[in-house]
Amino acid sequence: MVYRLIDQLGVSAHGVNHAQSVEEHPVVPLPTGLPVLQDGFARTISYLRLSITDRCDLRCTYCMPERMTFLPKSDVLSFEELTRLVDAFIARGITKLRITGGEPLVRKDAIALLSRFASRLGGGGLKELTLTTNGTQLAQHAQALADMGMKRINVSLDSLDRNVFARLSRRDVLPQVLEGIEAAAKAGLKVKINTVALADANADEIPSMIAWAHGNGFDLSLIEVMPLGEEMTHRSSSFLSLQDVKKRLESQWTLTHLDDSTGGPARYMHVAETGGRVGFISPLSHNFCATCNRIRMTCTGRLYTCLGHEEGEDLRSALRDDPSDDTMNALLDRALAKKPERHDFDAAHIDTPSSPRTMSVTGG
Repeated sequence: MVYRLIDQLGVSAHGVNHAQSVEEHPVVPLPTGLPVLQDGFARTISYLRLSITDRCDLRCTYCMPERMTFLPKSDVLSFEELTRLVDAFIARGITKLRITGGEPLVRKDAIALLSRFASRLGGGGLKELTLTTNGTQLAQHAQALADMGMKRINVSLDSLDRNVFARLSRRDVLPQVLEGIEAAAKAGLKVKINTVALADANADEIPSMIAWAHGNGFDLSLIEVMPLGEEMTHRSSSFLSLQDVKKRLESQWTLTHLDDSTGGPARYMHVAETGGRVGFISPLSHNFCATCNRIRMTCTGRLYTCLGHEEGEDLRSALRDDPSDDTMNALLDRALAKKPERHDFDAAHIDTPSSPRTMSVTGG
C-alpha cells in the first residue's frame, strides 16, 4: 500500500527520513501488509496509551490546577473515531492498549467504548487491554471491566492517610477509592497501585503503602514527579529521587532485582519481607528511554511520541477528512521518524516545565 501525502510529508513508506538508510532500520511487514511502527532508532512501537477524556473528578496537585478548563465536546473524538483509530494502530502492530484520561471512567458510557476495544482482544489483534484509573468509579464498573476480558488495571493512589489524600487530590474521597480497589480485586482484576513519590507529602508513608499493597496481593510502583505543565511549577519542594527512596527501603528490607516487565517503564524489585514486587519509574534519576515502545494519543487525536517533547501529529483531521487510513498512516510514519531518542527531564531544573501540557491533557 502506498500512502498519500508521502512526498509532501517527507517520509518513506517505512516511516524513516529519506536521508536515513532503510537497510539501517529494517521494517518487518505485518499480516495486514502494512509496516510495523518503528522509529528512527529501530525501536518497535507496540504499546499505545490512549486518552478518552481530559476530564477528571479529582484535581491532584501535580496533575492539574484546581480551576481546570476542559475541552469542548466537539474537540473530543467520538466513539466511532476512537474505534477507527484503535483499529488503524492495531493494523500497524499495536498489541497493547492502555486507556487513560483524565479519569477514563467519568466519560459517559465509557464501558460501552471499552467493550468495543475489548472485542479486538485475541483474534482482533490486541494482546492486552488495560486501564489507568483513580479508582473513584471502580466500585460501579469493576465487574464490567473483568467481564469484557480486561485482566489488570493500574490505580493511582498517593496516600492511605485520608487527610493527605484529600490535600493532594483536593477531594475527600479516599474511602470511595478504597472501595473501588476492593471491588476490582473481588472481580478478579489484577491491581497495581501507582504512587507518585512526593518529598513534601508521602515520603514517610511509602514503606507502609508498600506493605499494605503487598498484604492485599497488589504490586506497587513508585513514580517520580515530572516537570510537565506551565501552571504546575514549584515542584522542587515535591521532587523525591527514587534512588534515595530505594536506599531507604534497602535499609529496612531485602530487595532483589527482578527481570520482570509489564511492558512499561517500571524496574521491579522483590521485597523478601512482604513477598511482593515494588516498581520504580524514575524518568529523572534513571532514564529508561532506550527501550521505549510507547506512544500516546490525546482524546482530541493528537499523537505524542514522547511524554517530554512537543513533537507529534494531529490525527483528528486525518480521521475526519479522509475516509481511508492513508493520510493517517503517512502522519504516523512522519511522527515516528521524528520520535526523539530520549526525553529531556532534568531534576536540576524541575521547576522549568519540559512541556506546557499537564499530565491530564497528555493522557496519563
